Amino acid sequence: MSRQDWTHQSRLEREARSMPLTGKTALVTGATSGIGKAIALAFAAAGADVLVHGRDTARASAVVERTTATEGKARAVTVDLGADPATVRDFAEGLGAVDILVNNAATLIPAQSMTEVTDQQISAALGVNVAAPIVLAGALVPGMKERGNGVIINIGSNTGIKGMAPAGLYGATKGALHALTRSWADELASAGIRVNAIAPGPTVTEDNIGYEEALIAIAQASPDRRPGTADEVARLAVFLAGPDAAHIHGAIIPIDGGSIAV
Repeated sequence: MSRQDWTHQSRLEREARSMPLTGKTALVTGATSGIGKAIALAFAAAGADVLVHGRDTARASAVVERTTATEGKARAVTVDLGADPATVRDFAEGLGAVDILVNNAATLIPAQSMTEVTDQQISAALGVNVAAPIVLAGALVPGMKERGNGVIINIGSNTGIKGMAPAGLYGATKGALHALTRSWADELASAGIRVNAIAPGPTVTEDNIGYEEALIAIAQASPDRRPGTADEVARLAVFLAGPDAAHIHGAIIPIDGGSIAV
C-alpha cells in the first residue's frame, strides 16, 4: 500500500470513528428535553438521521433546528406514548426503516409513599414506561430483522436496580424495562439486533434546574459524590449504538458515579 493510499485509508477510518452512526436512522423518544434531547443531539453529531420524538411539535422542532444548525440530520415526530397501543403501533409503523430505537420517554412519578400513589399514576407510569417500549420495539423489530441488524437502547434507572424509597412505582417500571432488555437481547441477538440498557443515577438536566442541591445531596452516597450529566449519558448511548459495541448484548450499564457498585 502506498503512503497516499495509507493516508487516505487512515482518514476514512478516523471519519468512521468520529461519525459511527452515519447511514443509520434513529428514533429517540422523549427527545425534546433532558437526557433524550442530549442523546438526539449526540446521535446527529455522530452522523445519524434522528427522529426527534415528543408530544409537542414545537418543542421537537426546536431540537431539530439545533441539529440542522450544526449540519446534523433530524426531523420531528409526535405521538402521545400514553395513548392506546394501536395508536403507538400505527405511529411506529409509519416511520419507515428505523435502525436504532432509544426508549427514553418516561412518566416521572412524584416521590411518595406506596400508600399515596394514585390509580391514574400507576396507569400512566406503566403505559409510557413499560407498554410503549414493548409496542415500539414490536413494531420496529420486523424491519430490523429483514435488514439483518438493529439496535435497541432502553433508558432505565439505578432505581430499577436497587430499592430507593419512596420511588417504588418509578423503580418498578425501570426494573421491568431492564428485564425486557435481557429477554429481548436473548431473543434478538441471532437476528443481528443488539439490545442494551443504560441505568442513570441522579443526572443534571435542563428539566431539573433548581434542584441541583438535592441531586448533589443524593449523589453524596456514591463514590464519585456528584450527579451525572445528560451529555455523559448521551456519549454512552452513542457508543452502545455504534460498531464498537458489537459484542455487547443484554447489558444494564449503570452511569451513576458508582452508586450501584458499592
